[in-house]
Amino acid sequence: MPNWGEMAPAAGGAPVTTPRDPARDAVRDELLKADYHRHDPSLQQRVYDWFMDRIDDALNAIAGDGTTGTTGLILFLVVAVVIAAALWWRLGAPRRAARTTPDVFGTAGPRSAAQYRADAERHAAAGQWAEAVREQMRAVVRGLEERTLLDTRPGRTADEAATEAGRVLPGHAADLTAAARTFDDIAYGERTADQAAYQLLRDLDQALERARPALATAPGGAA
Repeated sequence: MPNWGEMAPAAGGAPVTTPRDPARDAVRDELLKADYHRHDPSLQQRVYDWFMDRIDDALNAIAGDGTTGTTGLILFLVVAVVIAAALWWRLGAPRRAARTTPDVFGTAGPRSAAQYRADAERHAAAGQWAEAVREQMRAVVRGLEERTLLDTRPGRTADEAATEAGRVLPGHAADLTAAARTFDDIAYGERTADQAAYQLLRDLDQALERARPALATAPGGAA
């Protein structure tokens, strides 16, 4: 079989010797042209195919295809970690779908409404509006509990307190809801507290002290 990399016919039919290395380089350069690779998979597709092949290998290994189940499980976990790391790098840290809102009193022990009010006023005098808002909202809820308009229940959130108190004091339901939202946004969200937010809660606290609960109406119309 002739070695065409070394010999090529001349125009007159006489063989012309071509060195091996230049012939190989010429073939390689020809195959590197874009026309030969227009249908090649993209880098992203090749990476995806590689990941899928590794997952298939791991699943086959877990099923006992040539390795022990423990080895296959380890391989699968390694691939899963690699995929998770790639997604984390590509997409960033996952965002929380919903903001967690702990109970309104937090981890502090039981205190009276008067104590919460005093602390709120002290923080407000120092311009510490976030702390003043938190303590004032706690004074609102504790004050309702002390008047037995709310039952004393640990774990209650500001939203729950506003909803329950709004049923007893329907004339202040909207203000209670707004106060709870302000408290959540400042205490657990990203809203910056200011004097207006503190004053909103302070005015509500004073109004609730004077409020009287709505009387339930019996089916016959008697209160």
